[in-house]
Amino acid sequence: MTFVYLVAFGILGVFLRYGQTIGVQDLLGRGFPWATLSINVVGSFLMGFLFFFTLEHARISPELRTGILIGGLGAYTTFSTFSIETYFLIQRGELVKAFLYILGSVTISLGATFVGAVLARTVR
Repeated sequence: MTFVYLVAFGILGVFLRYGQTIGVQDLLGRGFPWATLSINVVGSFLMGFLFFFTLEHARISPELRTGILIGGLGAYTTFSTFSIETYFLIQRGELVKAFLYILGSVTISLGATFVGAVLARTVR
C-alpha cells in the first residue's frame, strides 16, 4: 500500500509544483528563481508541520504518512532545481543574486520548517 500512496501523492506533488512554478513565474518573472524559492519555503513549512502533525495528532497509517511526506513533498520540492538555478546565476556572473538565493533558500526555508513544526505541536 505504501507504493500506491507514494505514487498518488507524488503525482499530486508534481502537479502542485508545476502549477506554482507557472503562477509565480507569470507573476514575478524569470529573472530570479522566485518559483523554486517559494516552493522550497512552502515545502519546508509543510514538512515541518505535517511531519509532527501526522506523528502526534493525525490518526493515519504509517504508509499514508510516508506517501504524504516522501511522495507528495518529495515531488513538490527539489533541491536539484535549486542547485542548477544557483549554478546558472553564478555562470552568468550574477554573484549577488546567487548569494541572496542561497541565503534566502536556506534561512527562510529552515525558518518555515521551524514555524510549521511549532504550529503542528500547538494543535490540540
